[in-house]
Amino acid sequence: MNDRHVALINAFHDALGEADLAAMERCYHPQVSFGDPIFQEVEGRDRVMRMWRLQLGLRDRPRSGYRDVTADDFTATAHSTTRYVFNHTGREVAVETDSLFRFEDELIVRHHDTFDFRRWSKMALGRPHGVLFGWTPTWRKTIRDRATQRLDEASPT
Repeated sequence: MNDRHVALINAFHDALGEADLAAMERCYHPQVSFGDPIFQEVEGRDRVMRMWRLQLGLRDRPRSGYRDVTADDFTATAHSTTRYVFNHTGREVAVETDSLFRFEDELIVRHHDTFDFRRWSKMALGRPHGVLFGWTPTWRKTIRDRATQRLDEASPT
């Protein structure tokens, strides 16, 4: 167990729970990359932080908790639960996420989240879209393309 890396992951999740973007940014390496089922690959700290600003700005104050943080000299894992209102539909969403982190220069250089896209889609979008289409590759691509477009259009600060 690497206590410094556990502390870094705890600091990141605490900052995320408080929507403290400056504290989140301090946890990331300048060359960080982020990926999840919606934002598949986001490269560089500026763009990753733009993605977080977009995500946190779209939501009524998210409520987030995390557990099961483990870390060694190179990687860490954690599990989190985030609850928020998806502003496009006004629906309550609870996302269970497993995260994998890699470190370089004592900072997070890779952050990859996994969650059940179909379950998220059902909660966020409701019927019929989330239930009928949430599992299809075409629907996933549509959601991803919209997210990437919003990220591309978002202001850098």
